[in-house]
Amino acid sequence: MLIPRQKTPNLTLPLVGGGTFDLATDGADLGTVICFFRGLHCPVCATYLKELERLTPEFAKRGVKTVAVSSDGLERSTSMVEKISADTLRVASDLPLQEARDWGLYISTSRGKTSIGIEEPALFSEPGLFLVNKDGSLFYLTVQSMPFTRPHFSELLAAVDFAIDKSYPARGEYTGAV
Repeated sequence: MLIPRQKTPNLTLPLVGGGTFDLATDGADLGTVICFFRGLHCPVCATYLKELERLTPEFAKRGVKTVAVSSDGLERSTSMVEKISADTLRVASDLPLQEARDWGLYISTSRGKTSIGIEEPALFSEPGLFLVNKDGSLFYLTVQSMPFTRPHFSELLAAVDFAIDKSYPARGEYTGAV
């Protein structure tokens, strides 16, 4: 289990369009929003990522970079970039499923073609949303076992504003006896 205020796992993946996303050297002033998504086969993911694409400039104004990550290969990830018309949101591909597990993500098996007629991969990770501080420590996380009812990026943006304004620390850090 990942613990707030502690270092997150390493994450280094190829980016659609070239280059590499490396969390350790991302260079965000405040931190990085990492949105793990199910893949091209997921229509809910496409809608969700369009919203992150729209708000990426607002996160950037606050010193927060964004990246969307899936276990899809480069071809499918490129198709997702085209599908959501991503211009400012970085999309990383080829997340190894063991690394998905290291981040606490759930893994699902294929059920065949989805409602939009795209085949699910044999195995893929379910959604997760993380805000990682510039020092690599975890500030916020949520993971899901289903594609539905995800956190709203506008609410995360408001939370970033609150945390900046009030110097609010990451919570959930206690690991002692209860």
